[in-house]
Amino acid sequence: MTDSRINETVRFGGTDMDVTRLGFGSWAVSGAGWTFGWGETDDADSVAAIRHALELGVNWIDTAAVYGLGHSEELVGRAIAGLPEADRPYVFTKAGLVWDPENPSAAPRRIMRPESVRREVEDSLRRLGVERIDLYQVHYPDTGESLEYAGGGFGAVSPNATPLEEYWQVMADLKAEGKVRAIGLSNHSAEQLAAAERIAHVDAVQPPFSAINRSAAAEIAWAKENGTAVIGYSPLQSGLLTGTFSAERVANLPSDDWRTAHADFTTGLAANLRLADALRPIAERHGVSVAEVAIAWALAWPGLTGAIVGARFARQVDGWIGAADVRLTRADIDEVADAITATGAGTGPARP
Repeated sequence: MTDSRINETVRFGGTDMDVTRLGFGSWAVSGAGWTFGWGETDDADSVAAIRHALELGVNWIDTAAVYGLGHSEELVGRAIAGLPEADRPYVFTKAGLVWDPENPSAAPRRIMRPESVRREVEDSLRRLGVERIDLYQVHYPDTGESLEYAGGGFGAVSPNATPLEEYWQVMADLKAEGKVRAIGLSNHSAEQLAAAERIAHVDAVQPPFSAINRSAAAEIAWAKENGTAVIGYSPLQSGLLTGTFSAERVANLPSDDWRTAHADFTTGLAANLRLADALRPIAERHGVSVAEVAIAWALAWPGLTGAIVGARFARQVDGWIGAADVRLTRADIDEVADAITATGAGTGPARP
């Protein structure tokens, strides 16, 4: 494990922002009491984890209105409150997953109606305590229906769904009005990205991307060709690629942890754990953690600007912060590709 601080930055697509290649993801700190929570968390620990990442040089935080049903944004706001302007991180958040306050355990709905988006952006600005959001993203394409992530699907498209052309124009309007600095799309296909680009430039895309979930290769390639930043989420596949998971640990996850119902932790668990084990020899050669190798693998993919990595405790940040300095060799990349093929873990191309 490294004892590192991030000092290098890269340009964030065509924007005027320079970002570290690792960003803090605040889904896991959002707490329990909603459909896709990670179990009980302690707010003091959560704020400490965010601040520790910032102290180690991370200069952007990714969150979303739906995480903890607003609670994650509030925690981010607490973590950055009072920081000198020069030390303030960029704050990225998302809209489009709308929950029912009367039924918080129900799956949120995918809604991007213009009036809904404008309400969401004001709520996010208030919770975050900022005057402008640095990157505002559409969380999922609008379907008008619930997001059934844990069940392995993403819901059916309702006749009342807002067309992409309509909701992307609203996002462009928010940017023109100065409410947000840049706009992006998360979990959208390459075809949808191209459709959005015809209306307004897509500043950033946020797909899932890890050695297990490699299905966004086409979206990353599109972004690379169009001068669009890419921030991949879940490079550790929700903890499976940290090297600290086992079948026993998964079996002991609390019942209110969304992972207990996901295929990666059930039917796909054995293959995923074998892939994580295959990263150990590479980690040993580089003198880093398995987690840092997994993140470095994602960062080595052409077109990936940065990776979003979460932590519920400050000590967990220490386990991945050194990934920005890990330079995998071609032999390392080939070794991971061979392991992907041998284990059958995940989906998508095994190498760039």
